[in-house]
Amino acid sequence: MSVKIQKNEKGKYRKMESGEQVVLDAYLPSFLKKHPTVELIVGCDSHSFNNHTIYVTTLVFRYKQSGAHVVYNKEKVPRINDLFSRLWSEMERSASLALYLREDLGVDISQIDLDYNDDPKYASFKVRQAAMGYIESLGFNPKTKPTLLPAKGAANFLCR
Repeated sequence: MSVKIQKNEKGKYRKMESGEQVVLDAYLPSFLKKHPTVELIVGCDSHSFNNHTIYVTTLVFRYKQSGAHVVYNKEKVPRINDLFSRLWSEMERSASLALYLREDLGVDISQIDLDYNDDPKYASFKVRQAAMGYIESLGFNPKTKPTLLPAKGAANFLCR
């Protein structure tokens, strides 16, 4: 299975702090011109509710000194009951955004945060190795728990 590069609603994202809508094609180059030393980190998280699942894909602009700026895309889909499929879709959304940024906008990504645990007692452990291998095969740097995952943390916050 390969990840298809998709622009979520024509690249429309929202700023985490204000909810203001931005189009990545225009916003990203402008932001990077003002802040050339930021690291870009991609992540996704999901939560299932009664009859739907929410996915939030985030792009974190991490400043070298401290702090971060976050833009995100929130997507509501029919409920996904299969945990493996839901977690794999998180990885696909992250990979899709990272590929779009690299291939279409020429921007390097520092890491992709994956919401998987390295402890076998957690269900997400079953997805971890396959997803990490896939992300690495695309030329990206995957990070999982217990490492600090700013993009995953922001996505988790925005899913609720």
